[in-house]
Amino acid sequence: MSPRKRLTPTLLCFLTVLCAASIAPPTARAQSNLKKIRLGIAATSVGFLPIYAAYHRGFFKDEGIDLEIILMSLGAANNAFFKGEIDYSAGLTGLALAAARNYPAKILIFTVEKPLQSFMSRRDIKEPRDLKGKKVAGSSPGGSATILAYQALKHFGLEPGKDVQVLPMGGSGAGRLAVLEQGVVDAALLSVPENVLALHKGYNELIFLGDVLSFPQNGFGTSTSRIQQQPEEVYRMVRAALRGLLFVTDDGNRDAARDIMMKQWRISDGKLAGEMLGYLKRGLAKDALVSQEAVQYFVDLTRESSNVTQPISAGQVVDFTFLDRARKELRGGK
Repeated sequence: MSPRKRLTPTLLCFLTVLCAASIAPPTARAQSNLKKIRLGIAATSVGFLPIYAAYHRGFFKDEGIDLEIILMSLGAANNAFFKGEIDYSAGLTGLALAAARNYPAKILIFTVEKPLQSFMSRRDIKEPRDLKGKKVAGSSPGGSATILAYQALKHFGLEPGKDVQVLPMGGSGAGRLAVLEQGVVDAALLSVPENVLALHKGYNELIFLGDVLSFPQNGFGTSTSRIQQQPEEVYRMVRAALRGLLFVTDDGNRDAARDIMMKQWRISDGKLAGEMLGYLKRGLAKDALVSQEAVQYFVDLTRESSNVTQPISAGQVVDFTFLDRARKELRGGK
């Protein structure tokens, strides 16, 4: 009997698989070792471009992560995170409130330091004072758009609930633009790109909030148990996101960043995408640096808007140790 005939069908099958694996491209073998991670994002705002840039440029895969980005409402993101159905959450107000209620969660990175929202109004409303007695579209109770709508109205000298009604319209900027167009409300706080779209449709921009407020947004966080049990994974998530932010803020990557925006948000107009990117860059946090005072402001507004009386410090809400390490490594230890 020849040596070949002595091989059993099982052994032949094993050798075939082994041979296939040995000649598979290194990238294919590497991709099979990626760790599946789920991130819940609660908005369509282009403030998340750094995260999507990291995704499309393969930065998460570089860090050994097969990232699944799941778009969901703020409430759904909070519920999914607390149930362990997602690993990381971009619902930052929900994470802050969780910390206020003694749920062990931490925000790991902010990619935006100034609000990317504009107060957009009907064509006949020319000045902020004209909003008195009118209806304004906010987001979910405790959501960023609602919080910022309150602050913008106060900046105008108007008392929310008394001078102006702020109506909860869910977490979608597209939804708030729709109710403005339908005449349900007289004004709405709209994020990029909806504020740019509203401008093109003839609505008035009463104010771009990034010009008057600091309000960290558009990052993500996770549970303290994950931080303790999977610190290297957490670091790699933060590092990939920071790489995405550095990519977007580099003027040399403007065209590539615009192309990612066009792909992710299905924009066919390159000029419109360029306008959106311009708005975005006005609010991005360079190197993800956000002051302790700005974080405390974010925490206080989130707590107050949700009627949480228990005081909470910025240190209870954020953990920037992974971000600090990633920043030093990506900047060559500087």
